[in-house]
Amino acid sequence: MSHPLRGRAAIAGIGQTEFSKESGRSELQLACEAAKAALDDAGLSPRDVDGLVTFTMDSSEEAEVARNLGIPRLTLFSRIPYGGGGACAVVHQAAMAVATGAAEVVVCWRAFNERSGMRFGGAAMAGATTLPPFLDMVGPYGLLTPASWVALQARRYMHEYGVTNEHFGRISVVDRKHAANNPAAWFHGRPITIEDHQASRWIVEPVLRLLDCCQESDGGVALVVTSTERARDLRHVPAVVLAAAQGCADDAELMTSYYRPEISGLPEMGIVAEQLWRQSGLRPADVQTAFLYDHFTPFVLVQLEELGFCKRGEAKDFATVERLSIGGELPINTSGGLLGEAYIHGMNGIAECVRQIRGTSCNQVDGVEHVLATAGTGCPTSGLILGRA
Repeated sequence: MSHPLRGRAAIAGIGQTEFSKESGRSELQLACEAAKAALDDAGLSPRDVDGLVTFTMDSSEEAEVARNLGIPRLTLFSRIPYGGGGACAVVHQAAMAVATGAAEVVVCWRAFNERSGMRFGGAAMAGATTLPPFLDMVGPYGLLTPASWVALQARRYMHEYGVTNEHFGRISVVDRKHAANNPAAWFHGRPITIEDHQASRWIVEPVLRLLDCCQESDGGVALVVTSTERARDLRHVPAVVLAAAQGCADDAELMTSYYRPEISGLPEMGIVAEQLWRQSGLRPADVQTAFLYDHFTPFVLVQLEELGFCKRGEAKDFATVERLSIGGELPINTSGGLLGEAYIHGMNGIAECVRQIRGTSCNQVDGVEHVLATAGTGCPTSGLILGRA
C-alpha cells in the first residue's frame, strides 16, 4: 500500500535573497523578499497563501510576515525546532498540511543575519552568565561552539574506522568545485584542492580544519508547497514530495548526544533513512543526486553510511572527489552546499534539489528523477526525497 503522503504535495516555487556577509537589512525583510520571490516563481499571489512554516530559531513572526506580504488569512502556522535539523521538516509539515486539507498553499522560509548578527561562539555567547540546559555539562569545559560539539563525536568516528582529516577534505573540494560554477554562491569562481584544504588552519585538531566548517551567512530562502495537482498547472515542473520524515533517537540532545553506548554514528539520520526508503519505495541506487547537510565535513561521511549508500566505516573509501562530483555516481551539493554556497540552515540545499528536478541547476546532473535532501545532523533531524511529477 502506498504511503498516504507520497506524491500528494509538491514544491512549486523557490526564492532566495543574495547570500552575503552583511545584508544591511532586517531578518524580516529578508524573509519577505525570499517568500515573495518564491511566490513569483510559482506564479502565485500572497492572497493564495494560507499557511506558513518556519524554524523555532527564526526571528520573524508569522503575523508580521503575513502583514508585510499581504496574506489576508492563515489557517496554518507552525514551527520546527532543532536548528538545521528542521530544514526538511518544514517541507514535511507543509506537505502534511496540504495532504490533509489544513492549508492549500504553504510558504516555508528561513531568513537570518547569521554572519552580521548573532554568531555561534561569539562574545554574546561566550560572555553569557547562564548557559542553555544542553550546555550545562560541556560548556564549563570550553565546548561552546558547534565545531567543538561535532569534533568530539567525529574524533571517535576517526578512531574506530581509520579515518583522517584528509578524507573529510574531499567533501570540501567537491563543494567548492560545484560552488565555483554557481554565480549565487559566495565562493563562485574559487575552487580549492585537497592541498588547499590541508593547508588551512586547525579549528579542532586533529578533526576539523577551517575548510571543514560551513560558512556564516546572511540571507533568506523560501519554498512554496501546494498539492501536486495544483502544482502541475503552475509555472515550473513540480518537485513532488515522494517521502518526508523526521527522526529522534534514544538519549538525544541538541548537538551533544555523548552519553550513548556508541557515539560514532548518527542514529537520528538512520531513523529518517528507514522512513524515506519505505515511504518512497526507492533505494539509494535510485537517487541521482543529493544535498547532504554539510555544516561540518565529518558528518557528511557518516550520513552516507546511515542512508545506506555504503556500509558502516566504508565512507572514507566511497566518498571520493570523482564519485561525488558532477559526472560521478552520486553528485552531492551541486550548488556548493553550506560550505561553498551559503549557510541558510540547509534551505538553500532544498532549493537546489528543486532546480535539479526542474533541470535548471548551474551544475545539472543528467537524467534526474529522484533527489535526496537531508537536514542538520548531530541533533534530531529530517529528510526528503523529491521526484518528478
